[in-house]
Formats: sequence, structure tokens, C-alpha cells
Amino acid sequence: MKRWLIFLVMAVALLGLLDYYYLSKWTAPIEAMLKTHRTHNSASASKEQGAPEEILALRQRHHLRALTEKENGTRIRDVANGTYAFATCDAQTVTAARTNSSPLEIQKHLDGIVYYVGYASEDHVEKYFSRQKNFHIVLSLERRGKASLIFEIPVDFVSKCTMSSAAGGPLYDLFVAAIPELQS
Repeated sequence: MKRWLIFLVMAVALLGLLDYYYLSKWTAPIEAMLKTHRTHNSASASKEQGAPEEILALRQRHHLRALTEKENGTRIRDVANGTYAFATCDAQTVTAARTNSSPLEIQKHLDGIVYYVGYASEDHVEKYFSRQKNFHIVLSLERRGKASLIFEIPVDFVSKCTMSSAAGGPLYDLFVAAIPELQS
């Protein structure tokens, strides 16, 4: 009986080692994938950490992903729908990170419409929603002064965009000659 007990203990120990060996062989690729996923998510999170909550919520509401480093310099028309990136006023090419040369957030929604995104005053937003013709909207990259409302406007609605420097950072003057729905 003692031999059977010793044999049984050795068999269980051997099976345990074999199980661990084979289990780790099968789970190693999964663990590597999870580690990569965690690293990618934390990199994405740190990339977005500087963005205000309203902009993060807007990105989430429109199901947008960040432009990848590999896509840097891509023409906006070639960027996949459902992407946000950064550009200059002309919104021709985009970059994955906000820089001094590409500070303005551009969002390309799932329907393919490209938007300028920033903060505007209530007065300026009202001009847009009342469908006026020939008006300016001043867009800021962050909330300041009267520019406290998150605002998005289709790039195609803007006939001219100019940037000026101010004490709190750049301001974008967006001139809207006419909103396309109003044209007859």
C-alpha cells in the first residue's frame, strides 16, 4: 500500500508539471497578446490624457479612434472614417499628435464628414445654429473666456480659416459665407 501511495503522489506531481508546461505553452501567446493590448491602451490613454473631458466625450460619441503614427502626414481625404487627428487651418494633411505646427483637432466622422473641433462662445455658436450667412466663428483649442462651449463645424462649411496668436494660445477665425443647406 505504501508503494501505491508513493506512486500516486509521484504521478500527481508529474501530471501537475506536465499540465503547467503545456498550459503555459498554450497561454503564453494569449498573455503576450494581452500585454500588448494593455501597453497599447495605456499609450492611447496617455496620448489622450491632455484632452478635455468634453472632447474625449465627443470622440467617444462619434466612435473615433486616434490617427496612428504610421498614418502621420496622410491627406485627410485618405484617412479612414471614424478617426480624429490634428492639422493646420487648411486641414489637408493630418498628424497623430497635436504639435505647434498642427494644433487644430480635426475629426472625420463615420459618415466621412470632416469637422473642425474646439471651443466657441455662445454668441458664435448661435450664429451657426441660426443658419446666418457671412459670419465668423472664433474657435479656441481650450475653454477660455466666453469660448466655453465645445463646438464642431464641418470643414466644408468654412470658406476661410486663419490663425492668430493670443495670450492663452492660438485662436482660429472661421469664416462661413453660407451653409450649404441654405444655398438655392
